[in-house]
Amino acid sequence: MRQLQFILILLITAYSFAQNTGTIAGKLIDKEYNNEPLPFANVLIKGTTTGTTSDIDGLYTFEDLEVGTYTLVFSFVGYETQEINAVVVAGEVTTVNVTMMASAAALDEVVLEPVTARKESENALLLDQKKAVTIKQSIGAVELSRKGVSDAAGAVTKISGISKQEGGGNVYVRGLGDRYLNTTYNGLTLPANDIEKKNMDLNLFSSDVIQNVGVSKTYAANFYGDFAAGNVDVVAKEYTGDFFLDVNLGSNFNSNAIGENFVKSEGTGYFGFYNRYRNNPYAVILSHGVDPQNIDGASGIEGSISGGKSWQLGEESRLSVFATAAFGSSFEYRRGQFANVTAAANQIFQDSEEFEFSRNTTAMANVVYRINNDHKIKFNSLFINDATDEVGRFGIDGRGYNRNTIADNDDFGFFTQNVQFEQDMIFVNQILGTSTINEKLKLDYGLGYNNVLARQPDRKRIALERFENTLDNDPSTNAIFYRNVDFDNQRYFQNIEDSEFNARVNLSYEQSENLKFNFGYNGRIKERTFDNQRYGYEIINPFTEIEDVNNLDAFFSIENQGVLYNTSVFRPLPGLERENLPGQVENAYKGNLNVHALYADATYQIGEKWSLVPGLRVEQFNQEISYDVINLSFNNPGSNDATETFFLPSLNVKYALTEDQNLRFSASRTVSNPEFKEVAPFVYENVTDRIGGNPDLLNDPAFSTIVNLDLKYEWFINRGEIFSIGLFNKTINDPVNLVSANDATGTQRFFRTGDRADVFGIELELRKRLIKDEDDNSILSAGMNITYTSTKQDLKTVSGTFNTNFNKDSDELQGASPILINADVSYSPTFGEYKPVANLVFSYFSDRIDALGSGQLGNIVEKGVPTLDFVWKNTINKNFEINASVKNILNPTIERVRENVSFDTTLANDLGLNSNLSEFALSSYKRGVNASIQLKYKF
Repeated sequence: MRQLQFILILLITAYSFAQNTGTIAGKLIDKEYNNEPLPFANVLIKGTTTGTTSDIDGLYTFEDLEVGTYTLVFSFVGYETQEINAVVVAGEVTTVNVTMMASAAALDEVVLEPVTARKESENALLLDQKKAVTIKQSIGAVELSRKGVSDAAGAVTKISGISKQEGGGNVYVRGLGDRYLNTTYNGLTLPANDIEKKNMDLNLFSSDVIQNVGVSKTYAANFYGDFAAGNVDVVAKEYTGDFFLDVNLGSNFNSNAIGENFVKSEGTGYFGFYNRYRNNPYAVILSHGVDPQNIDGASGIEGSISGGKSWQLGEESRLSVFATAAFGSSFEYRRGQFANVTAAANQIFQDSEEFEFSRNTTAMANVVYRINNDHKIKFNSLFINDATDEVGRFGIDGRGYNRNTIADNDDFGFFTQNVQFEQDMIFVNQILGTSTINEKLKLDYGLGYNNVLARQPDRKRIALERFENTLDNDPSTNAIFYRNVDFDNQRYFQNIEDSEFNARVNLSYEQSENLKFNFGYNGRIKERTFDNQRYGYEIINPFTEIEDVNNLDAFFSIENQGVLYNTSVFRPLPGLERENLPGQVENAYKGNLNVHALYADATYQIGEKWSLVPGLRVEQFNQEISYDVINLSFNNPGSNDATETFFLPSLNVKYALTEDQNLRFSASRTVSNPEFKEVAPFVYENVTDRIGGNPDLLNDPAFSTIVNLDLKYEWFINRGEIFSIGLFNKTINDPVNLVSANDATGTQRFFRTGDRADVFGIELELRKRLIKDEDDNSILSAGMNITYTSTKQDLKTVSGTFNTNFNKDSDELQGASPILINADVSYSPTFGEYKPVANLVFSYFSDRIDALGSGQLGNIVEKGVPTLDFVWKNTINKNFEINASVKNILNPTIERVRENVSFDTTLANDLGLNSNLSEFALSSYKRGVNASIQLKYKF
């Protein structure tokens, strides 16, 4: 329709001025971007001040030109500037269509790769959103930089209907959590880095490696069938141009951490590496103690270096290389309440502290070889090392409560010290390519291999009683070791390895301008291995005192082994005893996942208004889990598996109300398959909670079926401006929820909790430029998106390997926030070469269920959190930037609560609480305000 209107205007113009003038008009095509229209390019009549910019459809026009010959100059950042002569004839339209291409040889300054620039800019991504046949939203590197977003998890929360778990990288889309979401990298799947997650932590993808992050909320046949909330695709940066080098240096601090004497796990390096993995755990125990070690300072550092270069190889071939490496560290100190309240085992620490020292190292290399205009191949390699030292001291006021204490009748004075180091090393390698076979056939393919090593080496956990004695300044009174079972004081070692091969191939066939077909395959072969080992410290004598709680190594020395304590293993080596000897793996499981699918869809354009995309996916799913874990019934089979074939239809419809307004509809059937973390019955024990899997999830039914419906109106008001409103509905059959199981410990496990869950929601988004300069650049702009989600599921009693017993018939869906809000205001004036940008960014999610309650236990609820950040970017000149940010300005209390808690009267009085509470805090603390400053220089 846009092109038709354009032609009519030209005809009328030509007729009106046929006697004296003529017109030059045309369209700019982007050769680097699949021959799509190139918007926002500059077109100038050489030797004059007359110029224009191509519109969102790549069209430009010069009217009322006198008869004669003109030289047009076409330019776009990162593309080769072209000069073309055009002759104006009276009363006629001279058409000049130009195909723009990038050429490293033609560039005389450092620029981003042109395709990258398009995929990073807000305007270009809005153009993609407008033209897309599915409901998709993206945020690019330009917007990430402007809003001071440092990683992919922060990026997606700026998109409507999305929030993340506070303090972590778990992402919630439209109220649905980790298990309903997929994450891909350049269109290929990624393994999880954490035993408790399905998806890789998006916090691990620093903005240095991100070109853009796209979220597809509606299903299409090329996505894996395990789809409900959406698919998050992180696209890696590319580069084309002359040699460049960027260097960033910065520092950060946390308001809570200032002035604290920070401690970390002994044996870990500053850059987040641990060098004892090859040693037997027992050898580590004998040679290294349990005390944390001091670390100087509490301010983090940030640094990165990026570089790239292109080489033109002949007329059509080009080799481009981009590489980046970054390191960042940060400190966080939390103080507050941590507790576990179950049916029979209360543990309450009203005053506790946690020291967290985090490091992240990222390195990426991207090599792109454009063989010619029709063929391109790319190799991408990504390495991430994410490491966290965490030292927790629970019950530092001497009032820690444990129902099972040995030495004191009132159960107070309990203390736990937990020192642990977690390291995730992720290796991602991909080969990607595109080929234009002929005018009708195009091939797009990818092959990847991922490997994740997620380790928790040598966690040290020590429990004491009568801790109040350490606070009374009386050397004759001391704390004593808690001595109930051998593993109350322990060393713990855990290893996870994920390896995955994945592939995709798509063949598109363009039968005509109005009809295009896609035929494809994608699949993945994934394997996970897990093992853990514990060594308990068996305190030989009851009521053994510890004189200095800050020098536990003096007690747990080699000389005292066999005298004051023994080490103990749950599973001794064959022929050996349990005490003071190495042991074997305590728990282990192995999981295999195989998914292979064929799909087909068609994009059918009916006139200028309608676009229809019907699709069908046939997917075969096989999952197996075998395990050898403690604390299961003797007749448990130790394995389970499921095999299914899914037929998944989809339909996406777009109706162009006008050239700037779309109405979209989507309907699909998808599934939700269980993850290894959900089916492996191993229980991970934190200080104040326990989480484990449930192999019964692979029984009939082994999956959840989901019906998805979406309706959305969007209006692309102007450049960089949008208004949209959408409705969505999902029906989930046999949903899975995390539940506090019906047992004394209140262990949280995964269950199929009912027959059906219904999700209904509405999304509203507005992005507007409030003040613009004479060149139509934004000076003051604002954006907001609000999502309301209503969920309801029926609940039923579950019996099997583990049991639940709900005291109500229905509840909200786990992980669903009824209200999500994201908003930002950006101010970007220009003073010569000085171009500051100030951003105020706000986000909020309302209360959501973290785990359903069962039996006498109420729900665990994550309380709503508002977040306010200020980001100030200062471009001093084309080479130098000074950037600063202040994040978490509101510093809200982060809380998880258990609903409907009852205490006996004596305990309630001792705690200073009522005996019956509508909610009780399982964790409650403030994270502090984070401030940082960065210096950036472009060579």
